[in-house]
Amino acid sequence: MLSLFAATSIVQLWYLVPLVVSVSLVYGATRHELPRPIFHQAFKTAVWMLTFMGVIFTILLLVSWSL
Repeated sequence: MLSLFAATSIVQLWYLVPLVVSVSLVYGATRHELPRPIFHQAFKTAVWMLTFMGVIFTILLLVSWSL
């Protein structure tokens, strides 16, 4: 049962890729008009979002292990 849950969770992580890409591009486009600064801002935003979600995931994982 645990392996099925883990496989389902990994498959659901693929939804994260288009979500982060689209949100980052829209956020970059609201800040800039030229393509180069848009992509630079989108990359910085994507790294920030993934880092933030990774930290939250780690905290929640540690809390769940301690219970």
